[in-house]
Amino acid sequence: MKYAMAVFLRDRAQSTSRRVLKSLTSRFVKCLCSVVLLLLLVAGVILFALWLSLRPHRPRFHLAAFSAPGVAEPAGLADLAFSFNVMDRNPNQKIGIYYGAMSGSVYYQDRQVASGPVMLPFYQPPKNTTVIAGKIVGTTIPSGSAMAAQLVGEAAAGRVELRLELSSIVRFKVRVWDTRHHNLHVQCNLVVGSDGEILPESKGIRCSIYF
Repeated sequence: MKYAMAVFLRDRAQSTSRRVLKSLTSRFVKCLCSVVLLLLLVAGVILFALWLSLRPHRPRFHLAAFSAPGVAEPAGLADLAFSFNVMDRNPNQKIGIYYGAMSGSVYYQDRQVASGPVMLPFYQPPKNTTVIAGKIVGTTIPSGSAMAAQLVGEAAAGRVELRLELSSIVRFKVRVWDTRHHNLHVQCNLVVGSDGEILPESKGIRCSIYF
């Protein structure tokens, strides 16, 4: 009887010991998993914040001024100089932008009527606004053509729709390293009056950009 009781107590003690050990192991595993998940969460938040701080934002372009005197005389477009000012804003806090040589074109009815170089390569610091001042020479529209007649008619009515396009190759300077090169295209849709001056509705408009 005593032997049976001793065996029972021994088995019970071993069973209790195993349950305690299993419980402690389970708690340790749960605690370890919680710590790992917490570390992963903190690392994810840090990486996301770092990505936000280093992610380049696109520059912003606004049309400040545009002039095309003599636009009502298509035969004279070959000697006409289209002049314009575009405000180029770098909104990044710590990222500069390198621009290659910039060229410009003016379109009427999707036909190029002027083109030429606008600016030499330049570097734009963070939180900076650069004035892009350009002047490009027009090309000839055949006298007596339907396009010439339409241009004269629109100028007489005081409303000629044009499109200014700028193009350059840019790369972003992120701290100590530079990003790859991007082909930048800027498009500003605008309207001028019979005197060739930009109408109020087009002043300050934000231009579309494409990479």
